[in-house]
Amino acid sequence: MLYYLFEYLDKTMDVPGAGVFQYITFRSALALILSLMISTIYGKKIITFLRNLQVGETVRELGLEGQTQKAGTPTMGGLIIIIATLIPVLLLTKLNNIYIILLVVTTLWMGTIGFIDDYIKIFKKDKKGLKGIFKVFGQIGLGLIVGSVLYFHPGVTVREKSTKPITFNQTENVSQTPVETKSTVTTIPFTKNNELDYAKIIEWTGDDYQNWAWLVFIPIVIFIITAVSNGANLTDGIDGLAAGTSAISVLALGIFTFVSGNVILSSYLNIMYIPNSGEMTVFISAFVGALIGFLWYNSFPATVFMGDTGSLTIGGIIAVLAISVRKEMLLPVLCAIFFAENLSVILQVSYFKYTKKRFGEGRRIFLMSPLHHHYQKKGYHESKIVTRFWIVAILLAIVSIVTLKLR
Repeated sequence: MLYYLFEYLDKTMDVPGAGVFQYITFRSALALILSLMISTIYGKKIITFLRNLQVGETVRELGLEGQTQKAGTPTMGGLIIIIATLIPVLLLTKLNNIYIILLVVTTLWMGTIGFIDDYIKIFKKDKKGLKGIFKVFGQIGLGLIVGSVLYFHPGVTVREKSTKPITFNQTENVSQTPVETKSTVTTIPFTKNNELDYAKIIEWTGDDYQNWAWLVFIPIVIFIITAVSNGANLTDGIDGLAAGTSAISVLALGIFTFVSGNVILSSYLNIMYIPNSGEMTVFISAFVGALIGFLWYNSFPATVFMGDTGSLTIGGIIAVLAISVRKEMLLPVLCAIFFAENLSVILQVSYFKYTKKRFGEGRRIFLMSPLHHHYQKKGYHESKIVTRFWIVAILLAIVSIVTLKLR
């Protein structure tokens, strides 16, 4: 909203300084500051409101140290993240940008699913919450929306990499680079010719195979959104873990959106230029500010938990960001912690069922899953676990960023 106001002041009334709102970097910085202020200042009021409603965490007998002390801690704190993200986004972004629209829809969609899950757990006294099948249906529904929009919307295009990268001191007109086209091309990390066209998967069907590329692209989008949102959900198990690791991953994605949305930088780095994707940097800044502000209250000992309201939203946003900037194949590296948490649960359950069927006694690979609980069972304090996971997340983010040039 403010973007359009200052655009009007700059172009119509020629107000000095109003043009600064045209810069993504300025609006990103402002979004970060604003979201951080909202999440820290008003976060306390939201926590008090949740506590008055007795929206508290119930005790699950997991045999973990400090478990009973967390009983009654307010949950649904993901509302802080959602509110602190959306307010700066609505104020500072171009609201007609298709990527911003998708991210806002993702935030509200996944936030609603998580909220319903938390509501059932707390107010209906059902520890299982929303049935898993309904969560999956919700994730599939979002995947259908995101995949369809990214495939069919005319505003979602890419510009093929120029064979002659543009340098910073180049004076020729950059508009001479290839035209913008619809494409199902994505990026393969750590490879020299690092582009993959999903349409090529069905090339064997005939000459018009590109018309049916959505049959491949949309299911892939659904799978990624489901996997990442579930991974974030499982990672939210101890104070500060999900919020901290997510903030690091999202910050790295912010670098990708900025360079991919800048014609000069993308050509200089010889990566895919995605028109209008740079606007996502403002959303990311607001999101990072909200996560850091939430950590103010969620760090050990936590005074609020994000609940599924926050964790499902975080996973959905990260997935949509990566897909939009054509870096979804980098997620196993960038979000390796999410995938490790997911994998630990899959391995634990599968091995337990297999050994129970074969030996008549269920056996376990880990002391407990998800993975962070395994380390708790080994006697590590949760603060140490979280700190080490943060360090790993930073290293993974650095490796991911290095792929801009390392091929």
